[in-house]
Parts: sequence; C-alpha cells; structure tokens
Amino acid sequence: MAKILVVGGAGYVGGALTDRLARTDHEFRVYDALIYEESYRKPVDFVLGDIRDWGRLEPHLRWADAVVWLAALVGDGACAMNEKLTEEINAASVRELARRFGGRIIFASTCSVYGAQDGLLHEESPLNPLSLYAKTKLEAEKHLEKSDAMIFRLGTLFGVGDQFSRIRLDLVVNVLTVKACLYNRISIFGGEQYRPLLHVCDVADAIILNLETAHTGIFNLHLANLRISDLADLLAKHFPRLEVQRTEMKFQDSRNYRVTSEKAQKAFEFSPKLDVEQGIVELKTLIEQGRIKNVGISRHSNQRYLKEFLDRPASPLGYEAPTEL
Repeated sequence: MAKILVVGGAGYVGGALTDRLARTDHEFRVYDALIYEESYRKPVDFVLGDIRDWGRLEPHLRWADAVVWLAALVGDGACAMNEKLTEEINAASVRELARRFGGRIIFASTCSVYGAQDGLLHEESPLNPLSLYAKTKLEAEKHLEKSDAMIFRLGTLFGVGDQFSRIRLDLVVNVLTVKACLYNRISIFGGEQYRPLLHVCDVADAIILNLETAHTGIFNLHLANLRISDLADLLAKHFPRLEVQRTEMKFQDSRNYRVTSEKAQKAFEFSPKLDVEQGIVELKTLIEQGRIKNVGISRHSNQRYLKEFLDRPASPLGYEAPTEL
C-alpha cells in the first residue's frame, strides 16, 4: 500500500483514476484548483490548491510516496490563449516537481508531440510538436528524465470517466457522437488524418498498474489508430439515419500520426479493454436519457471555458471571494 497524491485529480482522467483508486488499498489524496468545477463532492481526501503555490503543495509532496501528475492546460486552442500561463502550468511546474520530489512520478503527456508524420511511431521516433500544448508537454518530459518517472504519451481520449467529472466535448469521438445524437449530422474535414484513440478509463487502469512498479521512461498508450473517416463509419452503425457531410477542406488541426504501444504491451501487458464503439454508446446513452442537461455550455470545452475564465477581471487562474451568498 502506498500514499498517492493525484495532482489535477478532479479532471477528466482524474475522475476515472480516483474511482479506481478507491477500490484499492492505496491511501490517496487529490490536489486540484477546480478550474472547471464549482465543487468537489467525492468522498475522498481533497485539497484545493494551485500547482504554482509550492508553499501549499509541498507538504502534500512530503506526505506522498508517489505522485500522479495530471494537472495541465490541455489542448492546442486552450494553450494558445496565454503562452506565459501555459508555460508556467505545463512545463515550469513539472521542472519544480522534479526538483522537489524524489519519489515515484507518473506523468500524463501526449502523442501530440509526434505532430504530423508518416509510418508507425514509437517512443524513439522523431518528434514534431506543432502546438504550444505539445511543445510544453515535451519540455515537461525532459524535466523528468532523471526522476523515477513513468511518462505516458496518451492518444486522443474518449468516453466517460466517472459519474462526477464534467464530460469533455472537445474530443473528436465525444463531440462527433453528441452531434450525431442531437442532429443526425456530422461534418468531416478531409477525413484521412489518423488519430491514436484511447478510452479515458484505460488510462486510469495503466496508472494503477504502475504506481509501484520499477518501470521508468516514456510509453505510448493507445487503443487503435483510426482515420476520422473510419470514425464516421463507426458512428453510422449506431445512428442509421446519420448524414455525413464530407469535404476536402483541411481542418485547422494539422496533426496526422499513427503510434504503436508495443513497448507498454511488453513492459506491463498494457491491453485496453474499452473500444471506440463502447465510448460511442456511453455518450449516446447519456444524451438520450437527458443526463447532460446542456451540451452547449462552455464548461464542456477546455478552450471555450478557459477563454471566458481568463477574460474575467481577476488575474489568470486566481480566485475571488464572493461578496455575498
């Protein structure tokens, strides 16, 4: 049994991870700024805090045997809005983590560091980060090179992580499923670009497996490499009246890559259990049962919500006490 500090544990991946940690013998604690949440009601040990506040964070690092570092500004659009803030949160904070914490670290990176490349990409393949998000994640990886760290380069996530955390509707499988469900129509730009996809719960399972292993270094994690056009075909199986509007116009996201997770398969028998169709059914069920009241609110999108958040009069990611309740 170990003491696990989950930094950023109230987020999309954190939701899945904390549910699974609660079923283990590990003692764990969540440290999170609740950027996207108004409250945290899970019955777990919780600390409200900014990862840049080392006076607040460091006592919890001293408590922990292992740290799962999920905290980040995630997504190309969200990160592009404030370069300084993205650098502070995604890279500088990890540099400090490596300096201040000598225990086990599991760090969530991204396959976006590969950018646009042909061939099947492994952990030693050339890197081609095309966005600030990918560049800062790669910088963070380098800060952890001398640590007892396991770095997971995650594919594009999908699915429902738990019954509490917000649903991310800025991820390709999730957003296309919602549009298919609500409008029976989706738009595909190009469609030949590949994405390595992975269910959010399979990320959580991989983390749990490696909290106390001796593995270190970088590992790709993905389920399958699918073209966006292949995803449209899968959606059509679940929405028979679906109209797919295809255009050769290139989408603004120029990433196009396929990866292999053979290294993870050999090291710790990584084998994703949840496929894309299961993720589609999860979202479809929530929408059809009215369990997501308003899919159009900005809270479901990192970029849209952060734009509103950063436009507030308070300093970026600061807090203002209410004048009255």
